[in-house]
Amino acid sequence: MNCNTTQLPYIATGYFSKIVTDYLQQSPSLRPFYQYEPTLEGIKEAITRRQQLPLHRSLLSAALKKQYANITTSEAVHKNIELLQQDNTFTITTAHQPAIFTGHLYFIYKIMHTIRLAEQFRKELPQYQFVPVFWIGSEDADLDELGNIWLSGDKLVWDTKQTGAVGRMNTKGLETIIHRIEGELSVQPHGKELVQLLKDAYLNSPDIQTATFKLLNALFAEYGLVVLLPDNADLKRIMQPVFEDDLFNQTASSIVEKTIAKLGEHYKVQANPRAINLFYLEGGIRERIEKQGEEWIVVGQNIRFTAETLKQELEQHPERFSPNVILRGMYQETLLPNIAFVGGGGETAYWLELKDLLQHYKVSYPVLVLRNSFLIVEEKWEDKISKLGFTVADFFQSEQQLLTALVTRHSNGHLKLENELLAAEQLYKQLREKAGLIDETLVPHIEALEVKTLKPIQELEKKMLRAEKKKYENEQQLIHTIKTALFPADGLQERIENFMPYYAQWGKSFIDCVYKSSLALEQEFVVLHQK
Repeated sequence: MNCNTTQLPYIATGYFSKIVTDYLQQSPSLRPFYQYEPTLEGIKEAITRRQQLPLHRSLLSAALKKQYANITTSEAVHKNIELLQQDNTFTITTAHQPAIFTGHLYFIYKIMHTIRLAEQFRKELPQYQFVPVFWIGSEDADLDELGNIWLSGDKLVWDTKQTGAVGRMNTKGLETIIHRIEGELSVQPHGKELVQLLKDAYLNSPDIQTATFKLLNALFAEYGLVVLLPDNADLKRIMQPVFEDDLFNQTASSIVEKTIAKLGEHYKVQANPRAINLFYLEGGIRERIEKQGEEWIVVGQNIRFTAETLKQELEQHPERFSPNVILRGMYQETLLPNIAFVGGGGETAYWLELKDLLQHYKVSYPVLVLRNSFLIVEEKWEDKISKLGFTVADFFQSEQQLLTALVTRHSNGHLKLENELLAAEQLYKQLREKAGLIDETLVPHIEALEVKTLKPIQELEKKMLRAEKKKYENEQQLIHTIKTALFPADGLQERIENFMPYYAQWGKSFIDCVYKSSLALEQEFVVLHQK
């Protein structure tokens, strides 16, 4: 797959929230909510700070070696796991829930961005080593979000009755979706290779998190990506003091509520804390823990704890306590020697709520890097866009805006009544001046006459444009076809489509193309032109 790229400012796409574009433009109103700029200088500052705080290198390395013991991986991954034990090694991390078959395209993009950053920092800061890490958020219980994919416009839903953490669910039932994928994509040049990857990962794994781990290893091991499964009793034990403080003192909620009160003055708040920010995770349940009187209950379950039995449970089974979005990031930053986090717009927004919380617990706050976004434009669409006289960048506009631009261009300005409107405005200006010399009270009357005159002319201009548009039905249909292909459901392609059709067509060269096209700290939207 040959590809080249063009770049756009995120704000020019119209698809990103104000909090994201303000963060990228370093708006003063957001500066109090993060610690470091997303620059090389910010990375250096984060390294200095991380070196001053506790590290858990031996624990992390031991867990990773155990996790990778029964899987074949690359020399690059083995080397990176070893490097994590060295004092001059730091991680660049991204995270996501274990959506089946990776869910949406951005799943792939955020991983490649993380890999790209690690490589860039190695070149620019050769005194350090940098390891790209993918943190599997396997404790998420939102099956409605994670248990489906879109393929050729159809929503394929995993039919399972399982409950609780999606990462712990067995993979039974996914063979039906794989069979559908095989029927549709195996005829493509790399379709059989893709289907075999899926079967190896999902039909030979005890649960979804293991399957996701295997698939990511197959796709990204050659780039040195280290995948971490944090649903682990040994690893969670380091969070025991924080979990206990949350259960008994509700410290986190009080800190974050103060932050979001300030942040909410200017922006929509992404995540709200609860009094207790932990779920109880056991068997097929992942339910909130609430305090009622002198007891702690698991919502919707017949499980209750006294203060004493709750402390015993936390001591003996830390794996049964699952952090929500407020505490998940702290777990990550406590465990990893991390200096940067690569996340989407929503993730960046909730990290902006957490600075004071992490500072309270003396946990390092990472450099926040907005993940790369791509629009893949196949050659056939590029040709059609060109024949219409547009560029790909133009297609970030609405269909009506595009059609109006096309019709106006073809009519050579005959549909615009700018000169007529200007002449009318000039006439009424002269009338106001003359009337004002005679009697100032006549001016409002003339202004009212001007409004009555100009409005029908403006309406006439709109009617002329609508009448002309009807002559361009073919062009209108083509614009609609292109928009539907590039912006499915009127949204960004990366938030709907899955990587599999692209992999089936181009194989690992698709992954490599994304890798080569990934930006580091440039923070711009990338249009990937497929040739």
